[in-house]
Amino acid sequence: MARADKQAAVAEIVESFNESAGAVLTEYRGLTVKQLQDLRRSLGANASYAVVKNTLAKIAASEVGIEGFDDLLTGPTAIAFINGDVVEAAKGLRDFAKANPTLVIKGGVLDGKPLDASEIAKLADLESREVLLGKLAGAMLASLSQAVYLLNAPLAQAARLAGALQAKAEQDPSILAGGAGTPVAAEEAPAEEAAPEAAAETEAPADEAPAAEADAPAAEASDEGEATEA
Repeated sequence: MARADKQAAVAEIVESFNESAGAVLTEYRGLTVKQLQDLRRSLGANASYAVVKNTLAKIAASEVGIEGFDDLLTGPTAIAFINGDVVEAAKGLRDFAKANPTLVIKGGVLDGKPLDASEIAKLADLESREVLLGKLAGAMLASLSQAVYLLNAPLAQAARLAGALQAKAEQDPSILAGGAGTPVAAEEAPAEEAAPEAAAETEAPADEAPAAEADAPAAEASDEGEATEA
């Protein structure tokens, strides 16, 4: 490879490192061209998969400040540059490696920090960004629902009190004027004054009762007189 071509290839790898959130180094020995195409399709927008020369990848890694790649860059090497969800890309590589054991995940880098194969496997076991966001959104909605309930409870009570006050005010407008209620109408006052007369009329039969009893001895005396004359 000409020197200019090598420089262009290194620059391309450097750009891929800089533009990606992470990278996973793999050994693709034994994979067919079709399997490599299937792997690229399975990664989708989450990652791009590129075959690289080890010497050029070492130079590019050195230029971007990535350490620990020298021991991993052996054998036929291809790098998955992760552009989307890191967890989803790791899951895609893991699942493909299970179905195609000839793909070997050797290690990688995430946010400038080197990762070994076991750390990438742990990364693949995590829940995806969409799932985590869904759970977070669900938790936030639950918290907001509780907050709305707590805020609405006093308002609902106040609304019920206001409704009751309005209904009372419609029946008795003096409440809104600060009064204790509508006073008793003046025409009703004589009813109270007439009460003693009604009571007197009620007691009248009681006064007549002794008179009836007083007539009883007279009647008895008259009967006795008639008996004596006889």
